[in-house]
Amino acid sequence: MDDCIFCKIVEGKIPATKIYEDDKVISFLDIMPANKGHCLIVPKNHSPTLVEMHEEDLTATVKAVKKIARALSLSFGNASFNMVMNNGKEAGQIVNHAHIHLIPRFQKDRLRLKWSHLKYEGEEMNDYAGRIKKFIE
Repeated sequence: MDDCIFCKIVEGKIPATKIYEDDKVISFLDIMPANKGHCLIVPKNHSPTLVEMHEEDLTATVKAVKKIARALSLSFGNASFNMVMNNGKEAGQIVNHAHIHLIPRFQKDRLRLKWSHLKYEGEEMNDYAGRIKKFIE
């Protein structure tokens, strides 16, 4: 993708503070971190969201996430982190190239990932489950 910032990072056209790279995945520190050590794990092949990712890219990305999460935990002396993937504008995705955020967490870090909890009414839960199940392949 010509206008994709992550594709430009993959191609070496834009600098990034890389922490991991293999033939399928690149990982680098987020330039606007939620916490220090916040990194992005990005498949090298361009896909806008998780749904469009090729299986081999998804597998490689998740394996890289596990390696990097372990490294984050060891380097900061704790095992707490958030793994976040925003898919689509309404979900907060800013760069339209699939990527996963790994955010190390620290005691008293003041970072909050919070949402309001809803409740299903009557048969709504069964209705939603049925609608979703129809499209699972």
